[in-house]
Amino acid sequence: MKIGIFGGGQLGRMMALAGYPFNLRFSFYESAENCPSAPLGEVISDKVLGANSLEAFLASADVFTYEFENIPALLVEYIAQHKPVYPSVKSLAVSQNRLNEKQLFAKLGIPAAAYHQVHSQADLQQAVDTLGLPLVVKTTMGGYDGKGQFVIRQTEQVAQAWAELQQGLPLIAEAFIDFERELSMIAVRGQDGDTRCYPLAWNVHHQGILSHSVVPAPDVDAATQAQAEQYITSILHELNHVGVLTLEMFQTPDGLFANETAPRVHNSGHWSIEGAICSQFENHMRAVAGLPLGSTQELRPSAMINIIGQHPKTADILAIPEAHLHLYGKAERVGRKLGHITVTANDSNTLQVRMAQIAKCLPNQMAL
Repeated sequence: MKIGIFGGGQLGRMMALAGYPFNLRFSFYESAENCPSAPLGEVISDKVLGANSLEAFLASADVFTYEFENIPALLVEYIAQHKPVYPSVKSLAVSQNRLNEKQLFAKLGIPAAAYHQVHSQADLQQAVDTLGLPLVVKTTMGGYDGKGQFVIRQTEQVAQAWAELQQGLPLIAEAFIDFERELSMIAVRGQDGDTRCYPLAWNVHHQGILSHSVVPAPDVDAATQAQAEQYITSILHELNHVGVLTLEMFQTPDGLFANETAPRVHNSGHWSIEGAICSQFENHMRAVAGLPLGSTQELRPSAMINIIGQHPKTADILAIPEAHLHLYGKAERVGRKLGHITVTANDSNTLQVRMAQIAKCLPNQMAL
C-alpha cells in the first residue's frame, strides 16, 4: 500500500519511518525545496508541476493523510472525492477553525474558555467589556507555535491587537484561563472504531513554542486521566475520526478546559517513539492503512525535548543514558524546530536528572 501525505515536514518523515517496517510506501505533497521527508518517498511539488501537481499526487498513492492542518481544505476535498483520506475533511474543518472547535466543545459538553467572534475593532472592544482582561485574541485559522495571537492586558492595547491581527478575520477573543499547567491527550481511532488513548503529557512552552513534554504527567490522578479520555473519545466518535487526534487542555482548580485540537500526530507525542509500546506515528499509520491498532501503554517515564534554533553536539546528547536523538535535516534558524530528543528512565527522579543533563548540552540552555 502506498500512502500520500499532505506535507513533507518532520511529522511526515516520522510517519514514513514508522510505516516502512510493515511495507508501507509514501509520497509527499510539499512545496518546500528541501523537505525532511524527501529521502523517504516521492515529493510532488506544485512549484515544479504547477496545475498538474494535484493530479500527480492523486495518482501516486492508494490512501491519503496529512501532517499539518493548515492546508487548503479544497485540496483535501478533491482527493477525498476519488480516494480515501484519513482523517476525514470533517475533522480537518473543525481543527482548522477555532470557532468550529469551540462549537464542537459546546455540543459535546466539554468545558472551554468563554469566547466572542470578532469582525471589527468595536467587536474586540465589546469582548473586552464582556469577558474582561486579560483577553486572548487569536486568528481563527492558521496560527501555531504562538503565532497569530495577542494577549490584551490593558484596554489601551485593543487598537494594537486589532492592527496586528485584523488580516486574519474573523478573529476569536477568549477569556483568559488562569491555568496551573497545559496537558495534552493523544488518542487514535481505527477504521473499525477501535479507540486507544495515551497517558496525559505535561507540556511546557518557551516563547510560545513547546519546549518539552513529560509522560506520564506528574501528579495526574486516575479521575483526571479518565476525564481527558472521555473528552477526546467523544470527539473521535462525533467526527468519525480515523487516525491520531490530539486535544490540548488547561488544568485548573475547576478541572480540565479544552484549548484546541490537532487532527494528526503531535509534537507532544514524540516521546512515544521510545516511550510507548506503539508510537503515535505507527498507530496513525496502522489506522490509515486499516490495520489493527497497537498498545498505547507507556513503557517507563519519558520526556521529549525540542531542539530549537541551534543544533547540539550529537556526541554530547548520545553520551547521556537512554537519550535518543531525532534530527530533521533542517538548517539552523531562530525559532525553528530542528529535531527532538527523547529520554527515558526507570523513575521520575532519574528522568529529571537526565533532562537536566540534556539541557546543559543545548546551545540555548533552556531550563527543563
